[in-house]
Amino acid sequence: MEYNFREIEQKWQKNWVEMNTYKVTEDENRKKFYVLNMFPYPSGAGLHVGHPLGYIASDIFARYKRLQGFNVLNPMGYDAYGLPAEQYAIQTGQHPAITTVNNIARYRQQLDKIGFCFDWDREVRTCDPGYYHWTQWAFEKMFNSYYSNTLQKAQPISKLIEHFEDNGTLGMDVACSEELVFSARDWKSMNEHEQQKTLMNYRIAYLGETMVNWCAGLGTVLANDEVVEGVSVRGGYPVVQKKMRQWCLRVSAYAQRLLDGLETVDWTDSMKETQRNWIGRSEGTEVQFSVKDSNVRFTIFTTRADTMFGVTFMVLAPESEYVAQVTTPEQQAEVEEYLAYVKKRTELERMSDRKVTGVFTGSYAINPLTGDALPIWVSEYVLAGYGTGAIMAVPAHDSRDYAFAKHFSLPIIPLIEGADVSEQSYDAKEGIVCNSPVEGKQTEFSLNGLTVKEAIAATKRYVTEKGLGRVKVNYRLRDAIFSRQRYWGEPFPVYYKDDIPYMIPEQYLPIELPEIDKYEPTESGEPPLGRARKWAWDTQNNQVVDKELIDGKTVFPIELYTMPGFAGSSAYYLRYMDPHNDHELVSREANDYWQNVDLYVGGTEHATGHLIYSRFWNKFLHDYNVTCKEEPYQKLINQGMIQGRSNFVYRINSDDHSAAPRFVSLGLKDQYDVTPIHVDVNIVHGDVLDTEAFKAWRPEFANAEFVLEDGKYVCGWAIEKMSKSMFNVVNPDMIVEQYGADTLRLYEMFLGPVEQSKPWDTNGIDGCHRFLKKLWNLYFDPRTDEFRVNDDEPSKESLKSVHKLIKKVTADIENFSYNTAISAFMICVNELGQQKCYNRELLTILTVLIAPFAPHIAEELWSRLNMKGSVCDAQWPVCNEQYLVESEVQLTISFNGKARFQKKFAADATNDAIQQAVLADELSQKYIDGKQVVKVIVVPKKIVNVVVK
Repeated sequence: MEYNFREIEQKWQKNWVEMNTYKVTEDENRKKFYVLNMFPYPSGAGLHVGHPLGYIASDIFARYKRLQGFNVLNPMGYDAYGLPAEQYAIQTGQHPAITTVNNIARYRQQLDKIGFCFDWDREVRTCDPGYYHWTQWAFEKMFNSYYSNTLQKAQPISKLIEHFEDNGTLGMDVACSEELVFSARDWKSMNEHEQQKTLMNYRIAYLGETMVNWCAGLGTVLANDEVVEGVSVRGGYPVVQKKMRQWCLRVSAYAQRLLDGLETVDWTDSMKETQRNWIGRSEGTEVQFSVKDSNVRFTIFTTRADTMFGVTFMVLAPESEYVAQVTTPEQQAEVEEYLAYVKKRTELERMSDRKVTGVFTGSYAINPLTGDALPIWVSEYVLAGYGTGAIMAVPAHDSRDYAFAKHFSLPIIPLIEGADVSEQSYDAKEGIVCNSPVEGKQTEFSLNGLTVKEAIAATKRYVTEKGLGRVKVNYRLRDAIFSRQRYWGEPFPVYYKDDIPYMIPEQYLPIELPEIDKYEPTESGEPPLGRARKWAWDTQNNQVVDKELIDGKTVFPIELYTMPGFAGSSAYYLRYMDPHNDHELVSREANDYWQNVDLYVGGTEHATGHLIYSRFWNKFLHDYNVTCKEEPYQKLINQGMIQGRSNFVYRINSDDHSAAPRFVSLGLKDQYDVTPIHVDVNIVHGDVLDTEAFKAWRPEFANAEFVLEDGKYVCGWAIEKMSKSMFNVVNPDMIVEQYGADTLRLYEMFLGPVEQSKPWDTNGIDGCHRFLKKLWNLYFDPRTDEFRVNDDEPSKESLKSVHKLIKKVTADIENFSYNTAISAFMICVNELGQQKCYNRELLTILTVLIAPFAPHIAEELWSRLNMKGSVCDAQWPVCNEQYLVESEVQLTISFNGKARFQKKFAADATNDAIQQAVLADELSQKYIDGKQVVKVIVVPKKIVNVVVK
């Protein structure tokens, strides 16, 4: 019987739906296992073969855990809000909801063809009001919370108000935007407007003035990874740095907990290190510097207070409010010109670009230890979000300060004995301190002769005792900007009264996205929601009403910003636990059962965005006992990228523009001046181009002449990112149609380790397809089509082959070494075929083992074996080690170091027995004949060497 993969796969995909094979419910009698893929965005282009890589890897593990008896949750949904759908809506006038629904339908169709074990009953979409109800609810909870540093957790804002009423800010240790000092009497004397503005300083979700990447062309703020070289990734529009009032989340308050949590999860060291660097914890000292001939004072943060004697200039971030205060009239024009330049640069570019730029403000700061006047500069290498946005520059011992000092001819004072700073900075953090102060400089405080460690401690004490500053722990992690000037996103449940935000009461959520006539900003520059007619909140009747009814008394305007993309993806794993609950994000019962994600699979590009924000979101909810686990993702696997294998045709460059274009093939291209042109890989087979298909695809080359090799046009190739612009996108539907879903699943895993990037090459897929045919032929005689599984006694070799496979595949799945597991399957199937093993028991085991990798063929074989139910509910086999014990070993027999023949021995044979058997063997006689045996060396399980002379 022929392996008809199309018929088999359609049959079982239909059966899985009809039988609810993958529907999951909580079951206290079974141990849970939660598998999750990072939320996909359903683009209009659909899936290419690179997208399913992580899904297949997680699906194999989910099926494996189910076969081990676990109750496995493996859900799927869609991160359905985003800029691509909105830009398409702007271009076509079509509502983004329509394109999103169409894209989701296309994704679902493609995913179903690959045979994933998703429980689609739990599907969520971020654009569904029933879903973003709980995003709005969480935002309101953050707005109504502050962070207690003392308790290290979020607390209701009402408790903070009580503290203000009794004590003002006295004895308070909380996270805030600015250190405020006021008494209980001061608080009570404030009107409502003043109190609300004060509370904004402490809320976890707050309105704040912050620098953003503003893209006028797209009409919205962009994240750093959406900007490259000063323009937007989407559309290539100019992007500038701009200070705007934005909703923010006080992620920085959770910095230490985010660090500590990394010690409790099973992630790669590189991923943990990326997060640690992003959070950027440093212990140091805050020191105040006065501006000469001015009342202005500003604070700097340094981890090396001992280097204050080596400060030769100060640097302000271009965004610092102090720039305007310290710039002299003579320097005004030059400073403004420099600020205009920096506005076009993202923080990411400023951090990675090592070119030196800056401008002198004309003012000087006074070093509090030496009394020296230090020039104050402005430079883009100082960022506003880290520390205080101002630094003391010690060029002798910091590479960026050194480059700046060299560029602008500023002094460099070494502070470590023996430090050579003639060519570069001396960044070592050990040694004996010198020049602190420099010789001849009289100060009451000196560090000379101390070690660096001793000097840091001494300076901290001195600065603190003299009131010059304070010891502080600082974090690089900044609060998340939580606003977008877009339409297609979660609306904020916020209305404004006297320009102060208030929350729409929780019981009236969700506040649904309104209809608008156009998806661009308004003519007056408001975000697209400014076009909504029905977008005001009636506080008397608690409903959304027409904006014309705004009176500033009972009807107020609703927020025009929408939430960013990460809003919907921050807690989606919780919603999967209880997706149909209309009363809460997740019930306590469901959360207590599923707890958190046991295996999370996704790309490394989310290391500093989604993973930070989602962990923060979960910790906040944990503070209110909404979640029972503080860390959402216990084990994290980052899948690599499947790269495209691009093909090229080579057009001969010619000055004769009247002639038809000529194309030379790969082997001849070096003989001509040519221009490579990307060609659609779907009309190339084994690097041979279908020239007629090419002419139809590119009509401008319909009359082109192709120079062939042996009658064929051979294309060039290169490994590049898989993208539409390079015409190297391979649609998984085509692979499924031609080879089947099980072949696609096996081949994507066979390409290499899950975590590594690897090129796609359709030329290699035949091997996986042939393997499945060989597997099928173990069960069906290809000559007679008869089902040939029997109950004959299996041989020792067959038992060994299968149990060796059990051991290997089990270990490889646990280690995500799927490529080596598939190799082991191929070896085993070949061995069983050679052994003519058709034993029912062993082939039943083989069916279960292959089921996670190739579920369709496994289901068909399971049913043909007359087994009950689905193969998904079989029991994962256990290796019996006794079948792996070797009864005999084969050794190479050498004479004077030259291998001559091989001979088998009992596995427990002694060296003496082996020696006697070798010398007695007739094959040995011709190598010994007439010679003396000097000695016989037996290397256990490897070789026997007979030394003769």
